[in-house]
Amino acid sequence: MHSVTAVRRWTTILAKQSWSKYKALPFFWKLLIWFIIGFDILLLVLVLSIGPAVITQKFYDFGQEVARYRYGWMILGLIMTVLCFPPLILYHTSVSLCGFTYGLKGFFVAAPAALFGSGLTFIILRYILRDRLSSWSAKNQKWQALETVIKEKGLPLIILIRVSPFPPWVYANAFFASINTVSLWQFLAATVFVFPKLFLSVFIGSRVAELSDGKQRGQMDTTTKILNFVSVFVSIGFAVLAGIITYRLLQKQVRELHESPDSTSGLAADALEEAEEGAPLLQNVS
Repeated sequence: MHSVTAVRRWTTILAKQSWSKYKALPFFWKLLIWFIIGFDILLLVLVLSIGPAVITQKFYDFGQEVARYRYGWMILGLIMTVLCFPPLILYHTSVSLCGFTYGLKGFFVAAPAALFGSGLTFIILRYILRDRLSSWSAKNQKWQALETVIKEKGLPLIILIRVSPFPPWVYANAFFASINTVSLWQFLAATVFVFPKLFLSVFIGSRVAELSDGKQRGQMDTTTKILNFVSVFVSIGFAVLAGIITYRLLQKQVRELHESPDSTSGLAADALEEAEEGAPLLQNVS
């Protein structure tokens, strides 16, 4: 229930922010947005008319072409690294693409790229916005309280926040970069605990790849096809369940902070809840 509420709140806030930004845009940019929307609709119609099987086959062929390149893994790694920077999207899609291209071996591309990309994001954001962040946090009691609590509780709390689905990956990178009491080694150590989720995404990508290739699909008997489909849906369900559990654990921690007689803990809880709505570093220090 808490996770559903958080998703609704995140969606509502994102929609309001997007609408406000859209209304403030010049006419040309509004026109460009509608052009992109129209292009996407046209693309969807094209996919439906050609057929999903043909499209997925093309993607499979492209993935295999990348895999044949000597440095194909580096290309995917660079894509993942770039997508670790907010406000970019499609990071999780790039993780699945590693599995789509290299099978389960894609994990050995995705994991180092995720660690390197998030670490690089952490360093760059903290360095570039260091002065403005210090000025802003000095005036924000909630953020000061959060820094104090994280310093006291240390790595366990950092790990819990990191593995939680909220805030999302790219905003979590910015979130931790904005907390002065989180060191780089703590951030990287916490990121390692996300690796099981990465493996699930890679696994799903590898199963979808097998089902996308007409040749492999044609050689599968009905039982194998069913097992592949089931494994994909079970993996997705497991990932969702893990996200719900970790989010509830984080919410439990927030409630405990709220219930603490220490005013600092209450302010820290407020800061954590605000962080679920986005990256304070980007919203307030930009």
